[in-house]
Amino acid sequence: RSVIEGMGYELTAVEEEADLIGVVACSVRQKAIDKVYNKVQKWNRWKAKRPLLTFVSGCILPADEIKFLKLFDLVFRMNELPELPALVRQCGVSTSIPSVLSDLERNDERTDFWQVEPTYTSPYEAFVPIQNGCNKFCTYCAVPYTRGREVSRASGDILSEVRKLIEKGVRLITLLGQNVNSYGLDKKGEECSFAELLQKIGELGKASGQDFWLYFTSPHPRDMTREVIEVVSRYGCLAKQIHLPVQSGDDEVLRRMNRNYTVDRYKEIVADIRELLPTATLFTDIIVGFSGETDEQLDSSAKLMEEVGFNMAYIAKYSPRAGAKAAEWPDDVSPQKKSERLAKLSTILKRTSLAHNEQMVGKSCRVFVERADPRMEGALASRTEGRLPVRILQASEELIGTFQDVEIVSAAELSLTGRLQGSTLE
Repeated sequence: RSVIEGMGYELTAVEEEADLIGVVACSVRQKAIDKVYNKVQKWNRWKAKRPLLTFVSGCILPADEIKFLKLFDLVFRMNELPELPALVRQCGVSTSIPSVLSDLERNDERTDFWQVEPTYTSPYEAFVPIQNGCNKFCTYCAVPYTRGREVSRASGDILSEVRKLIEKGVRLITLLGQNVNSYGLDKKGEECSFAELLQKIGELGKASGQDFWLYFTSPHPRDMTREVIEVVSRYGCLAKQIHLPVQSGDDEVLRRMNRNYTVDRYKEIVADIRELLPTATLFTDIIVGFSGETDEQLDSSAKLMEEVGFNMAYIAKYSPRAGAKAAEWPDDVSPQKKSERLAKLSTILKRTSLAHNEQMVGKSCRVFVERADPRMEGALASRTEGRLPVRILQASEELIGTFQDVEIVSAAELSLTGRLQGSTLE
């Protein structure tokens, strides 16, 4: 958005009015790519009636990239973002480009896209990229083939951006990367580790006196260290919420996924989190129906979910991704069986989440108020530090964008209901 607005374009909420339309694609699941194909076919019909320029970027597999070249006017990778103005010019569209972008165009460093000043769409929340790419080569995943190898952003630039966000009063900051806790491993001796980066941000927060929560997503269990958890425990601004993707609770499935950790190692990390961050919530990702997964192996995932008691789990049915190693293997778990397995794990998640939420009833907790609740008039939607959704009853919209103390009055499977501290609501 920053680059495009710098070219003289103005954002429109009406697709039919646009002169330039772009997609940031995600090749992780086929469904997302199918949506891109459906969209561009519609836009290409519009081009027969009026001038329109289309582009696609993001996370794109080579096979899709070749097909997109025939459907979109422009196809570029996200680390080539600074070249977008020149690409648009080559399509015959005149733009006024600030000198800073012209300078970036002449920069051959492929991390120069991090130098583009971001446009923040929320005054309360911001996302800060710290790392791009992946070296893990999980057999089900296309990311290494679309994003390339792991590259860490300069810590000085990260800290500068975080400092500015804190000074602006941003309340929720999330560090982003394919594997955030792999940060610095590609620049050993030149850059700090992820734990050290978190410590520096913690010190920034402490010195600022500002109230904010900092999150990170997603860490890879293979690179997760006790030191990271210890640092999170020491600073109030580092949110007590960990998203730790397990993908499967069976060692043989993990081996075929090339995850490079065992279930026991994952449990050791969880034990460290429970010991050092006793109030933290724990989220995860799980794939069901991976190539060759048996009923017994699925039961191992179910057992792990029962044992750990996740607050949230993003459970997905396996779908082969062209280019990933597992795409060469048989997709031998039927769609019906995948749905049954997803339902089984979802039932466990609801039970463990409800058990945790019920323990919060009658207690006070701090929340960040995000917006008016779309499902209940006069209520507000908020989240705890652990990112659990809380509906606040009968509260003014003036509280949006602020931290509030609430008393939890009821619990559901994946959410909570509360009232403002001191409220006399019945």
